[in-house]
This record gives sequence, structure tokens and C-alpha cells, in this order.
Amino acid sequence: MRLSDGERWEAGWKALKLTPPAGLFEEILARYGEGHRHYHTLRHLRECLEWLDAARELCERPAEVELALWFHDAIYDPGRLANEAESAGWAEKALLEAGASQECAGRVRGLVLATRHEHEPETPDQAILADIDFAILGANTERFEEYERQIREEYRTIPAVRFRAGRRALINRWLEAPSLYHTDFFRERLENAARKNLERVLEDSGYCRTGQLPSGS
Repeated sequence: MRLSDGERWEAGWKALKLTPPAGLFEEILARYGEGHRHYHTLRHLRECLEWLDAARELCERPAEVELALWFHDAIYDPGRLANEAESAGWAEKALLEAGASQECAGRVRGLVLATRHEHEPETPDQAILADIDFAILGANTERFEEYERQIREEYRTIPAVRFRAGRRALINRWLEAPSLYHTDFFRERLENAARKNLERVLEDSGYCRTGQLPSGS
């Protein structure tokens, strides 16, 4: 039986033998429901949690990965570069407030920071979480195209020419990597589809070759 969002939230903290700070769940939901969000919403979070369920046995500390997913886009402003850092800081603070060890809170902070996709993951759990965050790239055609529209809507204040230029630069950087995914689990399931999706964007969009936007999915 599928758990509700609230039940899942409580179960995640219980797995760490912790009680979340009062009102935190409602604050997290409110963040994911902000009006400027179109992709980085509760739907994205739920899709990530579904992928975690599929890959849970690969995690060293699945409860920490799950909690990190709840926080990984908790703070999201398309125009700022500090989203992941601030979300990671919030996660660490909440865990410490709940009585978690500094080591546990630090690991969760590192997991959230892995969703910057700027460096190679330092731990197996960071690799899994980064791959979960990038799972959308290997979605079926309909969902991937919806994702692309949602990203454009989040950056709607940026002129089309600049947006296309930045998006092309980002996609080219992703495609130049030997693999989009860090783990065999996600590579085997999503790598080919993800590359086809991204290549189709470049072919169909007429994106420019210059410009830059903040990194991230």
C-alpha cells in the first residue's frame, strides 16, 4: 500500500530514530508548492522517492538518502546559485535540532549538495541520489518534453535567446560526459533514453551556442 506524503515523511524520520521538528513537514510542502515552481514541485519529489524505492537496496544508509531527497529542492529560486547550499544547510540544521549526530547531519548535507552535479560523488549514496535527481532525463518522451516545458516556465523571465543559449550549453556539457549516471543501476535503465532525449532537444530546438544559465536539473 502506498503511503501518503505525511506517512512517508514520518517513516523516514522514524527510520533514523528521530522526531522531526514541529511544523517542518508543512513548511517543506509549502516550499514545493511555491507559485514560481513548475518542475521542482512535489511531483518531482514524489518521482524521486519512487526511484529511491527501486534502488533502495543499493543504498548504504537509505533513510539518510530519503531525508536528503525531501530537502534537495526545498529552497529553489531559478535565479540564484545557492539553492542546493541553502537546502543542504536547512537539512543539517533540522537534523541537529531533532537530535541527530553531527556525522549523520553532515552526511545528509553532503547528499543534498550532490544534486549540484558539479563534481563526482564522494560516496555511493551520493552517487545514487545524484542519479535519482537526473532520472527525469531518461523519462519517456512525453514526460521528458513536459519537463523541458516546465524548466522553460521556471526561467520565463529570461529572454528566449539567452535561455536557449544557456540550455544548449548545459545539455552539451551533460552529453560530453562519459556517462550521465554514476551507478550501473541507473546507467543500464536510463542512459540510452536520456542521451536520445537530450540529443533530440538540441536537434529540434534551434538552440544557440553561446550563453550560460545556472547548472542543475
